[in-house]
Amino acid sequence: MTKNDKINNNILELVGETPLIKLQKITKDLKGAYYAKVEYFNPGLSSKDRIALHIINDAEKKGILKKGATIVETTSGNTGYSLAMISLVKGYKCILAVSDKSSKDKISLLKTMGAEVHVCPANVSADDPRSYYEVAKTIHKKTKNSVYINQYFNELNIDAHYRTTGPEIWQQTKGKITHLVVASGTGGTISGAGKFLKEQNPAIKILGVDADGSVLKKYHETGALDPNEIKPYRIEGLGKSLIPTATNFDVIDTYEKVGDKDAALTAREIVQKEGLFCGYTSGAVMQATKQYAALGTFDKESFIVIVFPDHGSRYMSKIYSDAWMQAQDFID
Repeated sequence: MTKNDKINNNILELVGETPLIKLQKITKDLKGAYYAKVEYFNPGLSSKDRIALHIINDAEKKGILKKGATIVETTSGNTGYSLAMISLVKGYKCILAVSDKSSKDKISLLKTMGAEVHVCPANVSADDPRSYYEVAKTIHKKTKNSVYINQYFNELNIDAHYRTTGPEIWQQTKGKITHLVVASGTGGTISGAGKFLKEQNPAIKILGVDADGSVLKKYHETGALDPNEIKPYRIEGLGKSLIPTATNFDVIDTYEKVGDKDAALTAREIVQKEGLFCGYTSGAVMQATKQYAALGTFDKESFIVIVFPDHGSRYMSKIYSDAWMQAQDFID
């Protein structure tokens, strides 16, 4: 029985089992067949529903989360929305530390879902007391009966995708997948789904997507965090200025970096050519896929799955605003 064959007790039963959709126009000049794993079909409109529900359910089973508890987290917006939604359904309070790089739409949504939101500067070091990492830790310490989700350093982030996203892709492709292209932020999706798929077929290539201004690609290649790589960038939920332990770099074959402008324009192209209203990170993943194709990564027999992690409604004041795009010099 699928989630669509039954009456659901609440919205949380709709998490997972997202569709795989063949891309028709945006990839017509590229070698191989391309399929999008469209994660905005989750009820919270992103892949983060999977980890948020898995981590909270685990904490309940272990007795860590008790009645009247407060859930605290660091988020670029999507995990926060998922946590706020789950907190509402389950009866918890939710406090979120959010980067000021997050769109106004995301911040408004979090408040609408009942979360207490603390907006923190994005362009400070991870150990700066003003950073959203440190602010969340401080809130957790000061708040009695609170649980810090800590997605960047939580193995359950990987486990959620190992148990759900990976098996879904394997079943949906009937084992034909040859390449998986995934955004790497916390690293949960790429590590969990990648681990599962490589266990089924070690020949499957796991292709990471990083942002210009992030340290992940170089760390993967050298094993060292290079602070000279760090610079401000606009893409949300992609790349990092620290190394999350929720990223299993051994699973990832290679990384490709993407710039702010290309990711924004490609997100718009997805909408216009495929009718899929995807977010900024999805644009980055599609752009990286084009770059991988240009490097000769795929051939005509390749079966490529691309994970589109979130929905375009979270970016109406950014990449889908002509005024914002013009202000960034992304369009005339």
